Amino acid sequence: MFEQYPQSRMRRVRKQASTRNLVAENQLSTNDLIYPMFVLEGENQKQIVPSMPGVERMSIDLLVKEAQELLELGIQGVALFPVTPPEAKSLCASEAFNPQGLAQRAVRALKAAVPDIAIITDVALDPFTSHGQDGLIDDTGYVLNDETIEVLVKQALSHAEAGADIVAPSDMMDGRIGEIRKALEEQGYINTCIMAYSAKYASSYYGPFRDAVGSASNIKGGDKKSYQMDPANSDEALREIALDLQEGADMVMVKPGMPYLDIVRRCKDEFKVPTFAYQVSGEYAMHKAAFANGWLNEEQVILESLLAFKRAGADGILTYFAKQAAQLLKG
Repeated sequence: MFEQYPQSRMRRVRKQASTRNLVAENQLSTNDLIYPMFVLEGENQKQIVPSMPGVERMSIDLLVKEAQELLELGIQGVALFPVTPPEAKSLCASEAFNPQGLAQRAVRALKAAVPDIAIITDVALDPFTSHGQDGLIDDTGYVLNDETIEVLVKQALSHAEAGADIVAPSDMMDGRIGEIRKALEEQGYINTCIMAYSAKYASSYYGPFRDAVGSASNIKGGDKKSYQMDPANSDEALREIALDLQEGADMVMVKPGMPYLDIVRRCKDEFKVPTFAYQVSGEYAMHKAAFANGWLNEEQVILESLLAFKRAGADGILTYFAKQAAQLLKG
């Protein structure tokens, strides 16, 4: 099929940048980037996240300014994660669907000020439960599936009503995509997209994120293995993805990202649907530590790590490096 050396010299097209660019199989652009943002109460407020250098929690007014800057850089999507005050957390997670809740107010402010940016909202209960789990629990601490779905539906509807473009259930309850899709249709939110966290693993890479949203102290060393996926499994991910697509998901998510690029590839090959991946907080923290110590070249590694997602088949990447990557891509 292929000529042998010296007729075929693989290095010919690698000699200079122009030919390397001409034959590049994948390209990274700002269209691929989604920036996760942490929003907190107050005005003109910023808080650093110690385990995620360079990432800040910010109040809604500053969030709006940041979103405007992101859009100017070419980033067209943001994912919102609220930092719920401890006094607003409860066993029943009622703050999750409060029409005047932090996430809902942030969505309305963003849509009013930056209407051209796509707003993705997290549909899960861990920021709102006093125990830090993603759902309601019974007396033994087991996360209840169907009872949790009832609250998730209310939460998703409150986000759609506020103006969210995409609701993203990240809870991993069975059947929640179908119930959310049904409710959105019945309430007239027919154009609200669902980005299903279909293959979300019970990973140890989430630690810094839990610090950022303030749920680490609530879960107190507990785990989420009874509902998030076992890192040992790959075929199971395809079944999860298939079920969510049948229930009405418009796009699917694999989380974490780089340790699970094989799942991204299998998903894209099998289903050929919009596929997203999340370069999670632990991945970000590891990279930042290596950069700070001078062990890795920051600019080159950021772009290489994100290109790996594209090569694996991801259509979009949630990454805390989005802003920095956009600046690098614009040169």
